[in-house]
Amino acid sequence: MICITGEMTIYRAAELKPLLLQALADGDGAPIEIDLAEVSEFDAAGLQLLMAAKTAATAAGRALRLQGHSPAVLDVFELLDVAAFFGDPLLIDSATDAGATA
Repeated sequence: MICITGEMTIYRAAELKPLLLQALADGDGAPIEIDLAEVSEFDAAGLQLLMAAKTAATAAGRALRLQGHSPAVLDVFELLDVAAFFGDPLLIDSATDAGATA
C-alpha cells in the first residue's frame, strides 16, 4: 500500500509521480492501493497524478484502489465529480444518496 502524506499538489507532483509509477512496475498484478487519509492539500496536479496512475494501471490490467480519502481529497472529488472515474463505491454511493434526498 502507498500512503501519501502532506500535500498532493503541483509542488510535489514531480516527487510523487515516480512513486506511483514504481508501484505500477512492481508487484505481481495485485491491486495497487493508495491511502489518501493523510493528504492535507489536494489540487488539480494531485488529481492528474491519480488519474494517470489509474489509466496506467488499467492499461496494465491492474486495479487501482483509493482509500481513506481526506477532507481535502473529498472536496476536490466532489467539486469535479470524478468518483466514477476511479470506480470509488463509497463516493458514488454518497453522491447517489445525496441526489435521492434532494
